[in-house]
Amino acid sequence: MGEAIASRGPDGSGAWVDEQTGIALSHRRLAIIDLSAAGHQPMVSECGRFVLIFNGEIYNHLQLRRELETIGAAPEWRGHSDTETMLAAFAKWGIEGALHRFNGMFAFALWDRRERALTLARDRMGEKPLYYGHGGKTFFFGSELKSFRPHPDWSPEIDRNALADFLQYNYVPGPKSIYRGIRKLPAAHFVTIRNQGQDVGEPVAYWDIDDKARQPKMSGSAKELTDELEKLLLDSVKMRMASDVPLGAFLSGGIDSTIIAAMMQAQSDVPVRTFTIGFGEKAYNEAEHAKAIAQHLGTDHTELYVSAQDALDVIPKLPEIWDEPFADSSQIPTLLLSKLTRQHVTVSLSGDGGDELFCGYNRYVTGHAIWSKLARLPKPVRRSLAWGMLRTPKSVSKAVEVLLPKRFGVSNLPDRLPKLAEVLNVSDDRAYYRKLVSHWETPYATVIGADSENDWQSDWSGPTSILERMMLADMKTYLPDDILVKVDRASMAVSLEGRVPLLDHRVVEFALRTPLAMKYRDGQGKWLLREVLYRHVPREMMERPKMGFGVPIEEWLTGPLRPWAESLLDERRLRHEGFLDPAPIRKKWREHLSGERRWHYHLWDILMFQAWLEQQHQATEMGG
Repeated sequence: MGEAIASRGPDGSGAWVDEQTGIALSHRRLAIIDLSAAGHQPMVSECGRFVLIFNGEIYNHLQLRRELETIGAAPEWRGHSDTETMLAAFAKWGIEGALHRFNGMFAFALWDRRERALTLARDRMGEKPLYYGHGGKTFFFGSELKSFRPHPDWSPEIDRNALADFLQYNYVPGPKSIYRGIRKLPAAHFVTIRNQGQDVGEPVAYWDIDDKARQPKMSGSAKELTDELEKLLLDSVKMRMASDVPLGAFLSGGIDSTIIAAMMQAQSDVPVRTFTIGFGEKAYNEAEHAKAIAQHLGTDHTELYVSAQDALDVIPKLPEIWDEPFADSSQIPTLLLSKLTRQHVTVSLSGDGGDELFCGYNRYVTGHAIWSKLARLPKPVRRSLAWGMLRTPKSVSKAVEVLLPKRFGVSNLPDRLPKLAEVLNVSDDRAYYRKLVSHWETPYATVIGADSENDWQSDWSGPTSILERMMLADMKTYLPDDILVKVDRASMAVSLEGRVPLLDHRVVEFALRTPLAMKYRDGQGKWLLREVLYRHVPREMMERPKMGFGVPIEEWLTGPLRPWAESLLDERRLRHEGFLDPAPIRKKWREHLSGERRWHYHLWDILMFQAWLEQQHQATEMGG
């Protein structure tokens, strides 16, 4: 089981078994802090009570050591690993007390030999993954689902409701996994398991993002808040630069990655290593911007231009790497960038999280603008407009698009009108945003045997502003289940540790208490983050439209990927497998090939599930 996730830890392996209580712990090590045998896991506490396996880093563990020493609770230290610090913290403060003190990214399993209880826990924002549940009589847990496959009790069954959720959001939203009976532990939670795995408690929150979002907004001038944010970011980055192995940063040239690289270089006596990949297609290429920023900051910059073929070559590897259906196509460049970076360093900092914390996504800005107008219209008027849009002939909408002035920036009107019609019919802002982030409009009709919809109610609460609601909902769903899954699997597939300074819980809490006017101003997001950045990089270097980290899936599906897609979307194959209704899928495929509609995102969802399903069958035939 440990061997199945060897890429997460190529530097060593260990196992600890207690046959009497029926528990077995396996660990794969990527050595970052304390490369000696003193950092080996599974690790037993000095008192002998606790056994720990742990994935991630505790960035403030040296401060915790000093605190333990001051109060006379430190053991005779065997090395300088954060794993050893964690064990001492559990022994002194208990599990929840220690969790409150940890600043880091982590998923861990702690066995209490005295209580015969296993505790699983996950970091506050969900940077590190943790799956758990039953297979037969055995209780499983692990960083990735593939680690369960070698066990003789593992007999997975696809959860059709989770599959429908996947088609709606292009990822499987937690706490579900693609398999029935296996859950993702929510971020900022721990769960206790007793009675040889038969008694599984409910997850308990040790940090509540909703509660943090309800705290009063900060007062203070723009300069004071900019000073405070810069101080926080400098400290967060400094903590994440601690490493006993070579370290660098992803640099795309966007605001988030640039601010991380700038903070690193500001605190380094030598040029920081930065990495970017470029594409020949101008619409997808930020490498030139990244290079200019690297020159300004004085980093030691490495760039690699990748061809379409380089990107296409990794597609067959995606199902095995992501291990669960996952259809965010930016996984492809993220994997290529991780592969390049790992050739030079073992740890890389990234700028993920800035969009969710500081209002950076285009959908926030445009979504807010549209809803503020829609909300003023009476519902009967909205329904009439939707009715008309759905009945507008494609030839008419195409003609209107041609006639509209270019300054309106309207493109692909035949695709946009049906989506806008759906939006017009919604009852409230919660349903409106759900429409904005959904792919398949009827996923539960497309998946055979699915019987209930994912309920977003618990993820739409707190702030009164729709902008703040959108950001908070994304922090609890899209960020841990899409963005951080993408970065974790891509980096770990090549044994690279990714660290995310913007998700330091102190930065998150600061962002949640920052007044909206300091994030969103003059129709533009990330205002306060930009103010910090402009202290390090000239404004004119950064003032350009936001670019996604994407690839031209639309063109590939009608070009080099067409034979692959045709095979996976074959009607007889879909009927034989029995998971998906072929009719809507074949219709979208025909319309995409003819150029009548642009369905590449919807089709990519289906293709990623089909490719994953094929890979699962192959793995089963090979005996795991």
